Amino acid sequence: MSDIVTTYLDTWNATDEATRADLLQRHWSPDCLYVDPMARATGREQVGATVGAVHQQFPGFVFSQVGEADTHAEQTRFRWGLGPAGEEPVVIGFDVLVTDGDDTIREVRGFLDQVPA
Repeated sequence: MSDIVTTYLDTWNATDEATRADLLQRHWSPDCLYVDPMARATGREQVGATVGAVHQQFPGFVFSQVGEADTHAEQTRFRWGLGPAGEEPVVIGFDVLVTDGDDTIREVRGFLDQVPA
């Protein structure tokens, strides 16, 4: 199931809209739901727009996994960081991914643990 975390972070790191749309098409459910304290998005198009907005707010930043993922049933929880490549993350969060039977991302519940002022 750690591959799903990689796929998820690849989606968030895709700065090119076409690449991001392809990742969403291949790895996210058509009616996926993404919720965190700053955003709520339903469907691939809205999730893609949310990812694009993050890239506009934090240009040049990348998402990385922080620590190990924990998985049971169709759920995976893990911490992530967002910051300049090779540097300490500026933002740190905790997400829970819920997949369907084919490891397609169906739902994401996100939490923000560290956010810049």
